[in-house]
Amino acid sequence: MRIALLPFLAVLMAGSPAMAELRLLMVEQDGCVYCAEWDRVIAPIYPKTPEGRAAPLERVHIRGPYPADVELGPRPVFTPTFILIANGREAGRIDGYPGEDFFWGLLGRMMEETGQYQREKTE
Repeated sequence: MRIALLPFLAVLMAGSPAMAELRLLMVEQDGCVYCAEWDRVIAPIYPKTPEGRAAPLERVHIRGPYPADVELGPRPVFTPTFILIANGREAGRIDGYPGEDFFWGLLGRMMEETGQYQREKTE
């Protein structure tokens, strides 16, 4: 009986929001001082954070090519632009790098708004 349920449960879980794919596109260009600052401050720790594990970073040059499997809003104008992708569609963006404290807050809020991520509570 249990074995017969496994394929059914696998199909159910694959379509659940908890299993949904999040990723973060960083749109950048050569010579961008704010991109360099993000690389200096955030890039070394990003993959080690809950946000980085939930939404792996993918870098894209401002002129492209952009990932073919993603539906984006308007093409970014500023660098860096951080675009949160949920299930292949743009779910939010941060235009520019607002500094470390604001970056984490804005990213966390965008991720929570997808319904696919919950921030760890700190005391």
